[in-house]
Amino acid sequence: MQIAILIFLGGAALSAMASSMTFLIIARAIQGLGGGGLMVVAMAVVADVIPPRQRGKIQGIFGAVFGVSTVLGPLLGGFIVEHLSWRWIFLINLPLGLLALGVIAAALKPRPDRVSHKIDFAGFILLSAGLSSFVLATSLGGTTFPWFSAQIIGLVVAALVLLAAFVINEKRAAEPVLPLSLFRNNTFLVSNSVSFLVGMAMFGSITFLPLFLQTARGTSPTASAMQLVPMMIGLISASTLAGFFMSRTGRYKILPMISTALLTLGLLLLAGMSLDTPDWQIAVFMLIVGVGIGPVNSVAVTAIQNASPQHLVGVATAGATLFRQIGGSIGVSVFGAIFASNLARELGDALPEGGGTSAFNAQAVAALPPEVRQQVLEGFASALHPVFFTAAGASLLAFALNFLLEELPLASTLRREGEAELKAEGDASSAAVGAPSTPTDQGLPTGARVN
Repeated sequence: MQIAILIFLGGAALSAMASSMTFLIIARAIQGLGGGGLMVVAMAVVADVIPPRQRGKIQGIFGAVFGVSTVLGPLLGGFIVEHLSWRWIFLINLPLGLLALGVIAAALKPRPDRVSHKIDFAGFILLSAGLSSFVLATSLGGTTFPWFSAQIIGLVVAALVLLAAFVINEKRAAEPVLPLSLFRNNTFLVSNSVSFLVGMAMFGSITFLPLFLQTARGTSPTASAMQLVPMMIGLISASTLAGFFMSRTGRYKILPMISTALLTLGLLLLAGMSLDTPDWQIAVFMLIVGVGIGPVNSVAVTAIQNASPQHLVGVATAGATLFRQIGGSIGVSVFGAIFASNLARELGDALPEGGGTSAFNAQAVAALPPEVRQQVLEGFASALHPVFFTAAGASLLAFALNFLLEELPLASTLRREGEAELKAEGDASSAAVGAPSTPTDQGLPTGARVN
């Protein structure tokens, strides 16, 4: 965790020093390496010291923290950009990171046993390159380059080839970065599919609602980010309550079913927004969206850790984070392409001078003649409707997938790999003398024992 924080802080410092967009992109890549490791290892530490049943409420708090940071980030970012320099968006991480280093040094003691591992560098490079190519294709397609241009087709082909090579590599790697055996695990496959779709819907709504408010309503970045506060309240409340429900009952399947249904409803309500929609209605819609998103992340991580063998808990947790983040990245890209194409169709020649949707912003719209401005704003609102309808479709698909989830009751005690091996030997000895096996343990993976 300390290494991840140091890498993250190094990337943040470099980002603040950026003198060009290329410099900033490279610095952000470094920051992402640290941030990705930090998120995964933090959740893996919880799995290492807390039993699955009690882990539910802890992961509920994790889900709330993730939601708060996702919503608070744009809010603080808008305030910093308005009142300070954009560089402070990165510099503010430095004192917080140093504080985190101190807390970890005091709270976590190193374990005396050391184990040597073989790092799957080839798998890491192939997976990162393949997913990056796919995200770039969805980001640039329909905006920077036509969908059927050589550049986009090349990126898609590169993504397919790299991901195919990744699968081949994982079959041969001594310690694969993402073991293919996990995809035969019902909980891992279904939960990550749901997280992917909810990630698309979540980041799509967070991205486009402030855009609507700033451009169509003329609000400041800080004020538009404040509209996300109801969503944050719903997310925190639902995530925390879902965690306590899991810890009390040991059950979780019903939670993502209810939450994705609510998320679908909230997104459909957002799809009906117009220029005249009152602020209080938008706040209610965002509250429903937040309640719909909240339980999904905490349930997914808890269920996946509970259903995975102990030695794969770390990589299974990383997989859960990966699918959620990739869903968000692809969601923003796809929804951006949908919005851009619909905006061009709605406005036609009424677009602000300067080259299509890229020049479409609050300042450019305010400079238009009044009659043209009204036409542009109405077209802008209409262009957002398909975005929220598509997000609602993704959420509805996630709701349907939840019916395929096989629920494994959460265990009440921690089990190590060594304990599992001793128990297996004991069961074999008992079977040899005719003793029956424990029925509550049958069919459950390591770490998912019912007590």
